[in-house]
Amino acid sequence: MNNKVLIIYTGGTIGMVQGKDGSLRPFALEGVLEAVPQLQSCGYGIDSCQLDEIIDSSNMTPRVWVDIANIIEREYEKYDGFVVLHGTDTMAYTASALSFMLEGLSKPVVLTGSQLPLGMLRSDGRENIIAALEIAASPVRIPEVCIFFENRLYRGNRSTKVSAENFDAFKSYNYPSLAKVGIEITYKHHLIMKAQEGANLKVHRNFNTHIAVLKLFPGIGRELVEAIMKTEGLRGVIIETYGSGNALTEEWFFEALREAVGRNVIILDVTQCKAGSVKLRQYAASCDMEQIGVLSGHDLTIEAAVTKMMHLLGTYDDTDQVKRLLETSLRGEMEWN
Repeated sequence: MNNKVLIIYTGGTIGMVQGKDGSLRPFALEGVLEAVPQLQSCGYGIDSCQLDEIIDSSNMTPRVWVDIANIIEREYEKYDGFVVLHGTDTMAYTASALSFMLEGLSKPVVLTGSQLPLGMLRSDGRENIIAALEIAASPVRIPEVCIFFENRLYRGNRSTKVSAENFDAFKSYNYPSLAKVGIEITYKHHLIMKAQEGANLKVHRNFNTHIAVLKLFPGIGRELVEAIMKTEGLRGVIIETYGSGNALTEEWFFEALREAVGRNVIILDVTQCKAGSVKLRQYAASCDMEQIGVLSGHDLTIEAAVTKMMHLLGTYDDTDQVKRLLETSLRGEMEWN
């Protein structure tokens, strides 16, 4: 019996058509499938569905992540894999969020899209869809949420968008690709996560969005830092620091962090660098951060850090448990000592 794959269409550039005024707007899923006639002879079953509201990925929200996860849960036993057609701008956020939401996943969930609409002659969308479907239908089981783009399959929560112009729009700097597509699809089996034996799919739907991202820059003002740290209802802050986790050493800066930690605000340190990891004990500038209770994000991407913090804060009430899990790899999203 041939494997079956479900395409979930959310919107994005891949499903855009050019209007008379020159602007791009989404069209129905049927138009996406008609633009890739090769799918009719692929050798495996393909069904499709779309969200009630097709959106530009810039409008992505946790509510839409829940809608996607609900479809996967509802159809989980009927299909061998899932392909999510998604806009590129927030694809890495959605891939990271779904990885945390779908506990016990034993089937591939592959997100893909394109830099040019399918309706355009040079669109990269056709090859991306065809390869993503082949991977999702493959007997090689990949029990992960992944991103496929420009001949590479990446772990979703390790990926980040790096280009608005090139077809190779995504990279995974701290973890190698899981597969490479050429004449053949070469799977790197030793890098693919193993499914939990006997585990059933469990969907986590709660997110707490009362978090902030503070990116450091030379000359950052005290008023800005304090305003963020004193935001009403704030539960967590992700600080994008320099290098291996370094920050300015002004006393007012540490006092703002210390005061926030005292109010049970969780502060997570991630690096602004695309590659590398936070090492809080490496320099004096980061040792002080650790001493006041700032957590290490190790080599988390900003997309994984944001979605993981929102997921954990939405799932657990115990602050100590959230802190412990933030520094623990849950879905292969980070390396840790």
